[in-house]
Amino acid sequence: METAAPSREEIERGEILRRYRALLRAVKPFMKKGDKKQLRLAFDMALEAHKDMRRKSGEPYIYHPLEVARIAVEEIGLGTTSVVCALLHDVVEDTEITLEQIEKEFGNVVARIIDGLTKISGLYNKSNNTSDQAENFRKMLLTLADDVRVILIKLADRLHNMRTLDSMQKDKQLKIASETSFLFAPLAHRLGLYAVKSELEDLSLKYTDPEIYKDIARRLQETKLKRDRFIRDFIIPIRKEMEALGLPFEIKGRPKSINSIFNKMRKQGVEFDEVYDLFAIRIILESPPETEKSDCWRAYSIVTDMYQPNPNRLRDWVSTPKANGYESLHTTVMGAGGRWVEVQIRTKRMDEIAEKGLAAHWKYKESGNDNAFDAWLSRIREVLENPEPNALEFIDNFKLQLYAKDVFAFTPKGDLIKLASGATALDFAFEIHTDLGMKCIGAKVNHKIVPLSYPLQNGDQVEILTSSIQQPKSDWLKFVTTAKAKSKIKQAIKDYRREMADSGHDIFEKKMKQWKTQITEELMHKILSHFKLQSPVDLHYLIATERLDLAQLKAFVLEPNKVEARANTRIDEKNFGNLVRSNSSAADDLLIIDDKISKIDYTLSSCCNPIPGDEIFGFVTINEGIKIHRVNCPNAVHLLSKYSYRVVKSKWTQASEVSFLAGIRITGLDDIGIISGISQVISTDLKVNMRSISVLSNDGMFEGTIMVFVNDTKHLDTLMRKLLQVKGVLKVTRFDSHPD
Repeated sequence: METAAPSREEIERGEILRRYRALLRAVKPFMKKGDKKQLRLAFDMALEAHKDMRRKSGEPYIYHPLEVARIAVEEIGLGTTSVVCALLHDVVEDTEITLEQIEKEFGNVVARIIDGLTKISGLYNKSNNTSDQAENFRKMLLTLADDVRVILIKLADRLHNMRTLDSMQKDKQLKIASETSFLFAPLAHRLGLYAVKSELEDLSLKYTDPEIYKDIARRLQETKLKRDRFIRDFIIPIRKEMEALGLPFEIKGRPKSINSIFNKMRKQGVEFDEVYDLFAIRIILESPPETEKSDCWRAYSIVTDMYQPNPNRLRDWVSTPKANGYESLHTTVMGAGGRWVEVQIRTKRMDEIAEKGLAAHWKYKESGNDNAFDAWLSRIREVLENPEPNALEFIDNFKLQLYAKDVFAFTPKGDLIKLASGATALDFAFEIHTDLGMKCIGAKVNHKIVPLSYPLQNGDQVEILTSSIQQPKSDWLKFVTTAKAKSKIKQAIKDYRREMADSGHDIFEKKMKQWKTQITEELMHKILSHFKLQSPVDLHYLIATERLDLAQLKAFVLEPNKVEARANTRIDEKNFGNLVRSNSSAADDLLIIDDKISKIDYTLSSCCNPIPGDEIFGFVTINEGIKIHRVNCPNAVHLLSKYSYRVVKSKWTQASEVSFLAGIRITGLDDIGIISGISQVISTDLKVNMRSISVLSNDGMFEGTIMVFVNDTKHLDTLMRKLLQVKGVLKVTRFDSHPD
């Protein structure tokens, strides 16, 4: 006889029980006498209250409070009271159960926490359309004064919502993700919940900028085997020495969060492959409280004996913990192949506090380590009395600057170069080799292009850029501080001037013969006086370098009385004016708003310049109709989080022969003809209209910004690829905003 397949209700009932039992196993180490009965009572009440409710995904609603409770205990380290509150956190707001009933069944503490959670939820509902986010942030933090667990459970609630955001509509996803990065991730950071903070940031990026998130996630997966092999080889010598020390320990290697990598790419202006610290090595010691600090420094000594440390990247939060209780010793060392590796050294106690923040402090209160925690809480309560939102900016970074009298920099292969404080990229080039200094046109410091005059910082990794046609210049002497560089530059300039002067002397004599004029001392004196030169060598040098117009010289030599005195003027080729082209007007019917095609009053926001192909949203302004923004606009998080009720879904329809303004930033070598080559590609090859071009030169490098009119992202990508092929252009990127 065949057994009937279980119904959906039976499957769901089984899953609910499975999750409840998993929760009990997680909370078991924290349970005291009578706690199990309280937990069962809370579970039964939540199950009954939410029995007819389902989430957007179609799952029973009870899954959510069960998961929030599990996160609270497993990932944040809260105890049974918090688990009870997590199970019941939505019942007062969403069901008929009252706060009085909660207090009657579970007592005053649970009722107070649930009341705090209910009030927080009210701050962010859709109808609250006049709320000020900074003030809401302050109100939410004020609940710390009553019970820190209110905030911690709210963070667990938000983390589960973010993990299950796929089932929500796109506009809701953007609102919740933006609110999370605006409020909850910084809050988790300030409370010391670094694991929660990192995941919230990553999940926010997944919805606010999905293409970037997917790209970095894919690249991390593709490089995983290579990264794992590097980590394995890196820790072998450390493990061997640590074992000899006889101190129990564990070594982990973990990748940085996707959001952290994205921020580094954006701030440093580099690609994924150029982000040097994609992962961190963590050494976790099992030390008794009385030897924690000394054991950490012993481990640090082992690591820095094996690998050369970056003196500017030592962070000692063991001697001076962060304001929120974070303790750890961070150093960055040079691994194999010139690759930087961050190493974090901490004890098991410090690691638990680092991962679980405030909640972990309660576990260690009995050991007498609660002074920092209590002081931190007192400080927060004092700060929160100040209504200024800026008062929430806690100073929790303690910088330790070593070797103040010297500067240490590294070659691309990881060799350490010691220079005098104030040394520049040009000093670095001469320190490595004179020929390298002579041909230097700039440098890449930490993968970012800088001019010759860039002052080096401790720990910079420097790659010198050269050109075979480069010659030392007299103004280089302003950029260098080392005696070696100064003497080499002076000698090179002297040799070069003598060589060019000899060549110019031959040209001068040849021309004078052509003009049938004899070179006399009196004539030479008149020539030098007219052109305001000090010596015949100067004259010959200017002739050889074509800085003196031979037509002017001929006119003066043959008819000196008819020539007006002129100063030897130089054309400054480094300054370019704005090149303005006509602005193309936008056409109607380019957007679908709320899934309806219609002629609407909209403008494209100048803060991010959206073009067809970009993911966009519409924002209803008070006086300017609907403004269209890119989803990854710098202002998107603020708008979506603070004014979500004014956001409308938007997407592009097919656009034809319509131009949109986009900004391009170009970096390259300042060489003759470079601007002409760029203009050729834009105006002639691709027939793209320019609104403006602005170029600034500095020490042989240039950076330009160009506003162009393109049809869509594909058109823009083609243009950027073509520009990158222009000789001398090193980098081409799109930028969001431009000055009107």
